[in-house]
Amino acid sequence: MSRLLIGSVYFLRLDPRRWEEMQPFPPLATLCAAAYMRARGHDVDFFDAMLADSAAAWAAMAERIRPNIAVLYDDNFNYLSKMCLTNMREAAVAMIGAAKAVGAKVIVCCSDAVDHPELYLGAGADAVILGEGEAVLADIVDRIGSGSLDDIQGVAVRNRDGTIVRTNRRPPLRDLDALPFPAWDLVDFDRYRRIWRERHGMFALNMATTRGCPYSCNWCAKPIWGQSYAVRSPANVVTELKALIEAAAPDYVWFMDDIMGLKPKWWGAFADELERNAIRIRFKCLSRADLVLREGAVADLARAGCDIVWLGAESGSQRILDAMDKGLTVEEIEEATRRLKAAGVRVGHFIQFGYSGEGVDDIARTIGMIRKTQPDEIGVSVSYPLPGTAFYDRVKAELQGKHNWSDSSDLAMLYRGPFHTGFYRRLHAYVHRDFRMRRAVRAFARVLKGHEALRYRHVRSLVYAMLCLGLMPFSLLSLRLLRS
Repeated sequence: MSRLLIGSVYFLRLDPRRWEEMQPFPPLATLCAAAYMRARGHDVDFFDAMLADSAAAWAAMAERIRPNIAVLYDDNFNYLSKMCLTNMREAAVAMIGAAKAVGAKVIVCCSDAVDHPELYLGAGADAVILGEGEAVLADIVDRIGSGSLDDIQGVAVRNRDGTIVRTNRRPPLRDLDALPFPAWDLVDFDRYRRIWRERHGMFALNMATTRGCPYSCNWCAKPIWGQSYAVRSPANVVTELKALIEAAAPDYVWFMDDIMGLKPKWWGAFADELERNAIRIRFKCLSRADLVLREGAVADLARAGCDIVWLGAESGSQRILDAMDKGLTVEEIEEATRRLKAAGVRVGHFIQFGYSGEGVDDIARTIGMIRKTQPDEIGVSVSYPLPGTAFYDRVKAELQGKHNWSDSSDLAMLYRGPFHTGFYRRLHAYVHRDFRMRRAVRAFARVLKGHEALRYRHVRSLVYAMLCLGLMPFSLLSLRLLRS
């Protein structure tokens, strides 16, 4: 059996905005791959890029371990991996070089490599996995030292003549309950716990209940699972959660699914399993407004202990939502937000500016929706064309010299969109400032009404709000001035 060094590719330190937030999570998909390969009898060492300083740490580990095979296996549950940030691409290339320098065969599984296998094969990788990784990885490892790989489903390899061969993708795994749990024993829980408690006063870990997303938002890249969707049983999820609590004692869980709760009644069955096992832990998840509006969904989420649901609101303009093929209405987003908040479940809105055809009036409607619904958190970005999406095909003739952000705070317009990059960066700051100011004023009003006790955070928020009050109030005029 082979000795494998399996490592993730996303370095928190190379993403300044996320480094400042300092909310690190172990690379879940990487740990799933490690568990899968150990179950097949291989010796596995794990490299956690999330907490590493740079690719030099990988090089030192490769030099010490001298693996037969090195696997760059990105955390495909982490939405940041879909963005194919150039900082991470450059780190991955350096990691390939370091592994080759110690004589290892190199296999790569990440979103960026699916889109651009030639970059990774050109850097020295022996094989790139196209799509879901575990089963393909096992086949490659079995054959990489003794035979051709070009008849394995789901790989890209380079022929002797230099041409790249892509084989047909393997169908994604359907029975997720049959998979081993992630190799949690390889994680340095103490280091993660120390960081979280020092910065946030609690300890959070991550899990996933599903793989993939069947919806057709035309800007969303799906290089790993495509349109497929598979779900674990509530009992299987709770069994892993119980083991994770016993091993690491987290205070909080982030369920990293693209869409949680798609299967009807899943949340209710999940809440039942949690109650049956006497588990009560707060969690956050991502879902859709129309799923939240299903009968009983909000009550089930609250019963399960959900702290916050992040909704892909995207826009307050129905015209833009329709152009995105979002399959939602502004009214559904507003009603889902209202119901969740009424049940004591916090709400986050993902907001996306800069979609093709968006105008000042559309931006105004989005800001108006945020003000009306008063979500507890917002995440603001700009439209990001990625290969394999209908949106990319629509705007590829307008793509400019830069095709990827360097890090997640970049916010550069990669195509000739409605307005220029500077406008969207100012808009990003404006919307966040407006949101935080209004949230601070509402929080202090609750104190004045006797609904909350006065705390330091209220004073700090009020000072922030007072500083913001001197800024120009939002209007169509102010948006037009932002453009200049």
